[in-house]
Amino acid sequence: MHLVCTSCAPIQQNIAFSLVVNLKNIHMNQRHISRKFSVAPMMDWTDRHCRFFLRQLSHHALLYTEMVTTGAILHGDTARFLRHSAAEYPLALQLGGSVPADLAACSKLAQEAGYNEVNLNVGCPSDRVQNNMIGACLMGHPQLVADCVKAMQDAVEIPVTVKHRIGINGRDSYAELCDFVGTVRDAGCRSFTVHARIAILEGLSPKENREVPPLRYDVAAQLKQDFPELEIILNGGIKTLGDCQQHLQTFDGVMLGREAYHNPYLLAQVDQLLFDSERAVMSRFEAMHSMRDYIAAHLAEGGSMHHITRHLLGLGQSFNGARRFRQLLSVDIHKTSEPLALFDQAAQLLQGR
Repeated sequence: MHLVCTSCAPIQQNIAFSLVVNLKNIHMNQRHISRKFSVAPMMDWTDRHCRFFLRQLSHHALLYTEMVTTGAILHGDTARFLRHSAAEYPLALQLGGSVPADLAACSKLAQEAGYNEVNLNVGCPSDRVQNNMIGACLMGHPQLVADCVKAMQDAVEIPVTVKHRIGINGRDSYAELCDFVGTVRDAGCRSFTVHARIAILEGLSPKENREVPPLRYDVAAQLKQDFPELEIILNGGIKTLGDCQQHLQTFDGVMLGREAYHNPYLLAQVDQLLFDSERAVMSRFEAMHSMRDYIAAHLAEGGSMHHITRHLLGLGQSFNGARRFRQLLSVDIHKTSEPLALFDQAAQLLQGR
């Protein structure tokens, strides 16, 4: 079974989407990338078009792909599943799998393609992935996760990280969480992104698993206290940069998911507020306009503008005309024969914002 993360049309080569295979020319394979602020891997959302857009807003945020299974990469269209733009860096590939040799092979391909990091998904609660021993169910098998991480690290020089929950139903004690983290640490992992909820593996949908189990930041904070040598990144329910600044007093980094997608303009201040950058804050109009050439290239290759502009809808919030902005890009876009003219019409609604 191949679980894939995206189905995007090709784009012109001159926007640097070809896979990079000469490691000597890859400046991205750096061991010390910042995870102070990152955008979570989100299925059906953080495709390469979304990531290109988010990178316009923040130069420093670490971006993650959607989860891609090892089966999709090894037995599907490898180039398609690893395809990305050099403009997206710093960028991490999230893998789903539980066979050490397969994860090692995919990690090597990720490094050859130029990714900064490869991340193992130990947090997805979906029934589909559970049936393939992928995601949160692996928290019940810490030694297997350790074996996977060891194989991945032996195959590559880029960092190997793990994203996980604080537990799963039936294995949700703090002692069991420490056993999991300690076992994976002993295999060589030094960076853990902690979604501060347990995962309920039966009876809840993935959406409900992001909302129903209560957030336990205190558990994640205790983990950082008990494993001070590890990099602990907090994920789950973070909504503002003020929240980020507060959590960074305890944790090494923060990861935003749904809020970063639904309110992407939040990223426009990330570089200044969290990385002390002197880069000017981009306006909403500038963020929109920065995508025009990219969209034109996509259209020239036969792609649909909706593949890209669906990720821009979050720019239309809290101003007169915001509803019209969203209507243009979500409804009218499917009726027009002149997509770039419609894009320009929507962009005008952001003038001065």
